[in-house]
Amino acid sequence: MQVYYDRDADLKFLKGRKVSVLGYGSQGHAHAHNLRDSGIEVVVGLRQTSGSWAKAKNSGFEVMDTGAAVKAGDGGGGGGAGELQGGVYEEEIKPGLKNGDYLAFAHGFNIHFKKIAPPAGVNVFMVAPKAPGHLVRSEYVRGRGVPCLLAVHQDPSGDTKQLGLAYASALGGGRAAILETNFKDETETDLFGEQAVLCGGLSALIQAGYETLVAAGYPPEMAYFECLHEVKLIVDLVYEGGLTNMRYSISNTAEYGDLTRGKRVIGTEVRQAMQDLLKDIQSGKFADEWVTEFRNGMPHFKELRKEEADHPIEKVGERLRAMMPWLMQDRLVDKSKN
Repeated sequence: MQVYYDRDADLKFLKGRKVSVLGYGSQGHAHAHNLRDSGIEVVVGLRQTSGSWAKAKNSGFEVMDTGAAVKAGDGGGGGGAGELQGGVYEEEIKPGLKNGDYLAFAHGFNIHFKKIAPPAGVNVFMVAPKAPGHLVRSEYVRGRGVPCLLAVHQDPSGDTKQLGLAYASALGGGRAAILETNFKDETETDLFGEQAVLCGGLSALIQAGYETLVAAGYPPEMAYFECLHEVKLIVDLVYEGGLTNMRYSISNTAEYGDLTRGKRVIGTEVRQAMQDLLKDIQSGKFADEWVTEFRNGMPHFKELRKEEADHPIEKVGERLRAMMPWLMQDRLVDKSKN
């Protein structure tokens, strides 16, 4: 895999252009701020009914209807939820595209699963930061960056890779690593990671551990600290130096328990479930299910979201976190702003 850094990118491919960042959610707000701080002119494209319109305006951005932003910019930026982009693209983006324009994605979902088919004369690339948008922004502000994946889908102008490298560098990705890939691999690995490990797997593991301890008669507060609060402490060690680094830091008792019991939890049944999830992703079954759910108003999704928000671990955690006011300082997520 080819890896690039800031030294391999030239911001001249973006300087002098006005980049339209379509959307101002987790990724969109990070792209807009990081690009602007890197000296790139940015316009934010939103529907006027969007709750993010005021947030973007209050942050000093020029904000326009999505269609107007596409026409005002010299290239489409990242951002915009995957489930939204298909409809928004046909209604508001496609009519404003012309040959030689650049259309960028922060995720390969719509291109890979053919929910969007850009005209042949439009340059299409992806810069996908390997972190939620709030971390993309916070790491940039600290003078660091998160790795980005770069892929080119269409290149009629012959310089789309160079422009993509500049875009990734402006986001801060060149400070860490810019890895060249393709839309297929980015999409399928990203969905799998979210479902099996980073979000779905980890959330279910935390809840199952909590429920097991509480059902056995242990105080909910102890179960919360043991199965949720301390996850950050372990993940920080893994992030810093891998699993070996984490195991070096914990006690011998904890390491022995890790090495002898972990595979009993993540056993054959879980590995088979992971393989089944991957097959659903590769076949497009998950993509079709999610897009259908969204177009129907997301009734099941909203039901699941409420159910999870009402889980006892959330109630116990809210009370315990209130006793640690420092957790509220320098928050990654401030819903009033981003």
